[in-house]
Amino acid sequence: MVGPVVAGVLGTLAPAFGYLPALGGDNFGLAAFRMLFEWPGVFRASVLSVTTGVAATVLSLLVVVLICASWSGTRAFQIIERMLSPLLSIPHAAAAFGLAFLIAPSGWISRATSPWLTGWERPPDILILQDPFGLSLIAGLVVKEVPFLLLMTLAALNQIRTAQARDTALALGYAPVTAWIKTVFPRVYAQIRLPVFAVLAFSMTVVDVSLILGPTTPPTLAVQILKWMNDPDLNMRFLASAAAVWQLGLVIGTLILWRLAERLMAGLGRNWVISGGRGGATGLFRGVSLGAAALSAGAIFFGLLGLSVWSFAGFWSFPDLLPAAFSTKTWMRHMMNLWPIVTETLVIACAATMVALVLTLACLEAEERHGLRPSTKALWLLYVPLIVPQIAFLTGLQTLAIFTGIDGNRIAVIVVHVIFVLPYVFLSLADPFRNWDARYGHVARALGAGCDGVLWRVRLPMLLRPILIASAVGFAVSIGQFLPTLLAGAGRVQTLTTEAVALASGGDRRVISVYALSQTALALLPFALALLLPAIVWRNRRGLRHA
Repeated sequence: MVGPVVAGVLGTLAPAFGYLPALGGDNFGLAAFRMLFEWPGVFRASVLSVTTGVAATVLSLLVVVLICASWSGTRAFQIIERMLSPLLSIPHAAAAFGLAFLIAPSGWISRATSPWLTGWERPPDILILQDPFGLSLIAGLVVKEVPFLLLMTLAALNQIRTAQARDTALALGYAPVTAWIKTVFPRVYAQIRLPVFAVLAFSMTVVDVSLILGPTTPPTLAVQILKWMNDPDLNMRFLASAAAVWQLGLVIGTLILWRLAERLMAGLGRNWVISGGRGGATGLFRGVSLGAAALSAGAIFFGLLGLSVWSFAGFWSFPDLLPAAFSTKTWMRHMMNLWPIVTETLVIACAATMVALVLTLACLEAEERHGLRPSTKALWLLYVPLIVPQIAFLTGLQTLAIFTGIDGNRIAVIVVHVIFVLPYVFLSLADPFRNWDARYGHVARALGAGCDGVLWRVRLPMLLRPILIASAVGFAVSIGQFLPTLLAGAGRVQTLTTEAVALASGGDRRVISVYALSQTALALLPFALALLLPAIVWRNRRGLRHA
């Protein structure tokens, strides 16, 4: 995991400091950085990247903490858990398009309130999408990052004894929310620190969501770097590399500030715990957290519903809530062009997921056979591709791929996808694999099975459902990769994500909806199989259903 990232960063650093012999850069220097800081929008783009990333991370973490503190151990919390995987599988671009179609001046929210509430007979002249402060971008990021952080928090809760600490606090008279935050959250946060760092780094450097929802004059720094990378003037590669290094510095600086803020909040939290305050507006927090969860899930659900309506819409004038007619013309017109792109997307996602799954199972089985227990520090290796900005090392990897002649093809895209798919597959499968009841293996060994026999004939069959779910998560991650596909494929490998984002500048909502829905359907299909196949395979062996 570290090798490709380090190679990519080195491949970015050299052109940033003027060394790229293929383009005439034979001497090291700071000319590219001078060009960067002379660009009029660099300060604004940098501020946008930091503020939107920090705001999205803080809001996502706050929503997750409120949900867990208010509803942990209840039936509502179980429902939220079941909704996680489908919400997590929705590609970022599809969720961003759905949100855009909801909150746009001519979107469903505006139509549903017009003219009876707003008095609008035509779409209002209000800059909602791509607003200069990045508010719509923050909303789009929060909608997608809440399910991820909640999933990581649930995994952390399974590793520590939370019920006993919370029950003790409740017996001492603490309100439920206060009890959870004081006794459980400090230990949970220590477990989810790396996922939080990953969310912060991703939110600061995301490209596809920024292209759809983010400001344009100037755009976020990552989007501007991509524009410089794709500039016909190859000398702009030096400027793009310098900007990528600057982006990396911004992320590192922000992570350091976040770590300092953690220590400050830890000191304030200790004083709050020592103060002994037991009260808490549990009803208020439950209402707020439930509303936030419903808003996040509702934004995705109604966004996808809006995409469905637009894909079949005929004439649709404002402020009508629904189209005057429905038609399949858009689907029929683009079906022939869509099928090869769907096939390419499937091949890449299946190959990347299979490689990641084999590597994950090999690592976990090696842990079991050799008695290895990876420490928290070892997880840093897994999170390196998620914390280091994609734009900071993928630009370097692209340069190295061009020199070696392996860029612009399917193999290059698959290799790069594995870098991002593997962490999610490992994180999804590690706990079920490690928590498998070893007594089944002992029985198999007593009956004469070797280590391989236990693995292939006992352990993996019993872990069929977790393996399929981990594969579905990896598949969905691969489907949603935009920047790795664009750079590793040199623009010549077309997937549903790259095509959908490319259509964003066209403004044809019907065509965008067709591609976004196809992308979403492809990402959700493995989750349906992960639920269906174990039920069919083990229909007569319910005891083998190992969740």
